Parts: sequence; C-alpha cells; structure tokens
Amino acid sequence: MRRSYFLIVAILFAGCVHELEVDLSPKLILPETTYDYDGYEVPEHFISAFMDLLDSEPGSNLLTDHGATLGRVIFYDVNLSKNFTLSCASCHQQNIGFSDGQKFSEGFEGQLTGRNSMHLVNHRWNRRLFWDLHAQNLETQVLMPIQDHVEMGMELGDLIERLESNEEYPRLFTNAFGDAEINETRISRALAQFVRSMVSFSTRYDEGLYNDFANFTEQELQGKDLFFNGITRCNQCHSSHNFHSTNAFNNGLPAIDGDQGQFEFTGDEDDIMQFKTPSLRNSALTAPYMHDGRFETLLEVVEHYNSGVQPYPNLDERVTEEVMYGGTPYTLDLSQEEKAAIVAFLHTLTDEELISHAKWSNPWVR
Repeated sequence: MRRSYFLIVAILFAGCVHELEVDLSPKLILPETTYDYDGYEVPEHFISAFMDLLDSEPGSNLLTDHGATLGRVIFYDVNLSKNFTLSCASCHQQNIGFSDGQKFSEGFEGQLTGRNSMHLVNHRWNRRLFWDLHAQNLETQVLMPIQDHVEMGMELGDLIERLESNEEYPRLFTNAFGDAEINETRISRALAQFVRSMVSFSTRYDEGLYNDFANFTEQELQGKDLFFNGITRCNQCHSSHNFHSTNAFNNGLPAIDGDQGQFEFTGDEDDIMQFKTPSLRNSALTAPYMHDGRFETLLEVVEHYNSGVQPYPNLDERVTEEVMYGGTPYTLDLSQEEKAAIVAFLHTLTDEELISHAKWSNPWVR
C-alpha cells in the first residue's frame, strides 16, 4: 500500500514539473516613459569651432529618444550573432567604460579578434573609427562587427528576419521611424544613435573646470600640470576636453605582433604602425591598453612614453626630440612620483554616470 502511495505521488510530481516548465528566453523591460537621450546640453567647455568640426551627427540621423531606445535594445540583443551567443555589449560592457577587459575579444565561435576592443565614449565627436580608421562614419561602423566572420558572423538579411520575428521590434521601429519596416539602414541608424548618446561630461575633471580644480588632490593637480605642461606633450595627441584625436599616429610601439596598423588598410608605407588615438575618458576602467592590449596598467602606458618609444621612419613628430617626423625618440625622464601623478590625473576622467545610468544598461532580462 505504501509503495503504491509513493508511486502515485512520484507520477503526480513528475506531471507538475512538466507543467511548470519556465520560459528562460530574455524579456524586454523598458520604462513607461522613454529615457531622455537627446535632451542633454553640451557644456561650455565642449563648445568650440574645433569640436563643431568633429561633430559626426548627420542631418539624416539626428539623435532621438525613440531612436536611441531602439538602438539600446538592438545593442544588447544576442540575435545579432549567428549562434545567439553575443551582442554588441559582449565586447562593450557598461561597467568598464564600454570596453571588455580583454587583450582580444572572443568571437561567436571562440576565435579571437585581431585587435583590442575599443571603448565607447563621446563618439558624437568622432568621425573615423577602428584602430586603422577604416570606417568613415558611425553608421557604417556599427554594422561591420555584426557581419565579421570572427566577431558575430551574421548576414544582415538573416538579422532582419530575426528582428521581424520578434514581437517587440515592430512597435520600437514604428516609434523610431514612423512605421514597422525593419531594414539595414534603420538598424544602422538606431545603433549609431545609441552609441552617440554615450556622452561623457560628468567627470571630476569636468567639475574642476568650473571650480578651479578645488576638488583635486595635490597629486591629481601635479598630474594635470604634467599632462598639459607642453613638456610631456600628452595633450598634443590627446587633445581637446575629449582627450582624443580623430587621426592615427605612429607612437613608437615595438612591432611585436605583426600588426602594421593603418598600413594594412591603405597600403601606404607612411601609415606603417599608425593607430588611432582613443579618448582618455574612462581610461582608468578600460585596461588593457593599445591596439593589442599589451599594457595592463596606465602606469605601463606612461612608462612607454617615458622611456620606451622606438625609432621609425614615420615616427610621429610629437614623440621625437627634434619635433620632426621620423626623428629621434623622445624620452621624458619622469620620476616615479611624476608618473604616478599622471595616472592619478587620468583617474579624474572617469564618468560614473555613463557607467551606471540605466538608460545605457541591458534592457533584456532573464
């Protein structure tokens, strides 16, 4: 009798388990009121003829709340990779400044990318992209990793079909573009809008510009003075209050990995070992550094410019003794205290709002 009782209970329990199967597919959670993406004001220190020249926002794709919302949803969607394993955010993680913390990123089948994943910040003021500048605008760039055979491995036609089959997307495309049509151009524009919305104006450095840096420590002040004093020449490549350049330079890195930089795209020998100069905003979060992630710390980066610049026929003039293209490598002879001070200053460029605000976070919840 007891054996029959337990048998009946076991059968009933098994039936309950079957009935209670849980749908583990991610659910899209968006706020009832759309986040404000386009309502920010550019601060005075970002307003200049130079920054206006760098502004990459095209008239055909102005930032809107609904456009950036759609871009956010796509940015975090694993449908973008062939085997549903990766999204854009896999290599651009919010909490570490939209970088991925690896020397090279792992693609959808486990292969490694050829270069370090660049962090995302203030791409509104960035026209040419990738380490070798081969993407001429953000609308073009955002589709390239999706189609790359190592990174995500997707055909855009297949991606469009996937998004069309998801009940969430018709409403989002209608909100962003006026109707539910899903196509390559709209995917590109939405992703570009979301990336351009990642603006950084809320660092301790930005605050210091308006209080004479009363919020800085003595070490940070020393580092700021060294960065801008003209002797270290730090700000000659990492220029403007965005601390970046839209150009590529040969900064004297030893050629240890066979990567020839912009030369591999252009074939011009003047471009050998020339790589893009990224923004230093959030750089304290985005290790490892350089195109191949060879430096694990900011102190190692500073030491490269202090004593490690190697000679090249096309060595950038700003890292030469003579301030001459292809000249003698420049050494800074910084003390340990001075190098540490520069690193301390770079930490003041961390934007806590960008790395924590929900409007840039993953809206897909399991």
